[in-house]
Amino acid sequence: MSKLKIQNFLLLIIAGLINAFGVTIFLYPVKLYDSGISGTSMLLAQLTPDYLPLSVFLLLLNIPLFVLGYKRLGLQFTIYSVFAVAIYSLGAWLITDILPIDVSMASPLAGEDLLLCAIFGGLISGMGSGLTIRFGGAIDGMEVLAVIFAKNLGLSVGTFVMIYNTILYIVCGTILQSWILPLYSIVTYAAALKTVDFVVEGFDRAKSATIITDKPDEICKALSDTFKKGMTRIAVKGGFSGENKTMVYFVINRFQITRMKNIVHEIDPGAYIAMSDIADVFRANLDNQDKVELQGSQD
Repeated sequence: MSKLKIQNFLLLIIAGLINAFGVTIFLYPVKLYDSGISGTSMLLAQLTPDYLPLSVFLLLLNIPLFVLGYKRLGLQFTIYSVFAVAIYSLGAWLITDILPIDVSMASPLAGEDLLLCAIFGGLISGMGSGLTIRFGGAIDGMEVLAVIFAKNLGLSVGTFVMIYNTILYIVCGTILQSWILPLYSIVTYAAALKTVDFVVEGFDRAKSATIITDKPDEICKALSDTFKKGMTRIAVKGGFSGENKTMVYFVINRFQITRMKNIVHEIDPGAYIAMSDIADVFRANLDNQDKVELQGSQD
């Protein structure tokens, strides 16, 4: 409990309201469906009497799942998530039932254009979901359900969520006796998924270079002099040749890749270079030890 941060709660308020705006302004009025428990809540709200609005189902379906996942995911995550869902539900209630905004027949901003509603609804709700994840929680209980049951079923979390959403959209199409809205809902899901990745992992990912070389001293000096960064050296042995080599681990941005390759191959034409994306990079704060910088510059 002592690790809970006030700024996280403030940002989760923003995230919940963003999610509510995307869903209630763009998706719910034209009967498009979000993914996971949010999409299930939207379907149930459309099939039940008016005294059971979307906000009620968001609370009834999501919060028990977060409580169920408490032991697996921890108290801090559970508190942040329940808070975010409560704000999401409150925002949805305010927009659909309190504020003077007509969302009964069409989107106030995109009208009845299903493609615009699907894209912008997905982008905005994905932004809210991504912010919630970035600041310690989750706004949809489906991810929690996936964490609990996916491993027992031999599935990854992503596959579990995808299967659930596929079943949800098939049920929606069967009930509505039309596949147009469920198909557009897939567009929403894709837009939201990509937006979550961008918000959580960042738009400009760093690159890691793994260099296998016989000339580590010269390469490390040249890279350090050129980019003003440090790197990590590890002694390795060739699996086929059995020769002793050195692996140099180096983090750069995408604009430095070509220059780095040219420098390495000028010094060691036979050097092996493997590049990978890095979603998040951090600096480790270690006392009396070498500190490895993985963000922007390295020690």
